[in-house]
Amino acid sequence: MARYRQQALRGVRTISIKGRKSKVTPSDFAKPLNARSASFRAFVDSLPRILIGNELRDLVRDILRAKKAKKPVILMMGAHVIKVGLTPLIVDLLRRGVITHVAMNSASAIHDVESAMWGHTSEDVAVNLMDGTFGMARETGEFINGVLTDGMAESDAGYGEVLGKAIINRKGPNRKTSILATCYALGIPATVHAAIGTDIIHQQPTMNGAATGEMSFRDFKVFIQSVKQLIDGGVVLNVGSAVIMPEVFLKALTVARNLGFKAKGFSTANFDMIRQYRPQMNVVERPTQKYGRGYSITGHHEIMFPLLAAMVNLGLPNR
Repeated sequence: MARYRQQALRGVRTISIKGRKSKVTPSDFAKPLNARSASFRAFVDSLPRILIGNELRDLVRDILRAKKAKKPVILMMGAHVIKVGLTPLIVDLLRRGVITHVAMNSASAIHDVESAMWGHTSEDVAVNLMDGTFGMARETGEFINGVLTDGMAESDAGYGEVLGKAIINRKGPNRKTSILATCYALGIPATVHAAIGTDIIHQQPTMNGAATGEMSFRDFKVFIQSVKQLIDGGVVLNVGSAVIMPEVFLKALTVARNLGFKAKGFSTANFDMIRQYRPQMNVVERPTQKYGRGYSITGHHEIMFPLLAAMVNLGLPNR
């Protein structure tokens, strides 16, 4: 005899599947493609109309609506975005008038400057840490720290603006694929949000803490100017920043609302390889609560961002 009693199922009520509401039908399924002849539009149409397949379409729609309505489309980013080769796609979206503000951590600025000025970036940390040469590239520190020091003394411009101008003035060989230089040339805000002690230029003799702090603070105030315009539309994308940009965004949004700007009713999206607390709470959920919509899209940046950019371009008027 069994030790434990088992619940009999004879009295369970059933319903007909014919009247049951269901979430998925075969029309929602992915569609096979002839990869040799299919267009990109056909590929997009072939994606399942389920879960993230639909959410990605909705996010693209929100971006296109924001552009048409002249609402902000703010890209917040971490350094990995540059390290995996996505700069040309961002430059293209800037030139096409899709992205209206780029906000980055200071590691992103380092990679952008190194790529623009010397044509390579991203050292082998594990190897160089062994002999104490990690982060000791002299030219990088002298360029960025010098530009910030001079910029603080010579103008009211912020961190991103003075770097973009310097890349152009010093004829960086790869300035056409520099986010900072492109933003400066187009008159689009590019802001750099530094946490002192986190980046390689902070450990070098040229480091000027006063300049770094002041220039980053100026950029925080520029960032607020963009965030306060997120009223009944607009999109904020966070790509690859797990801590710095989600925290900066939350504070900028708080200041905007504190000053009386009704920054509500916009969309946000976090792109990352894993879901993490701060981006989920400070980008996706808290800023859009009651008003707006937040998206979480998980995957490798070097795959997901090109897909997003191509889908946005597909919805734009022909060049």
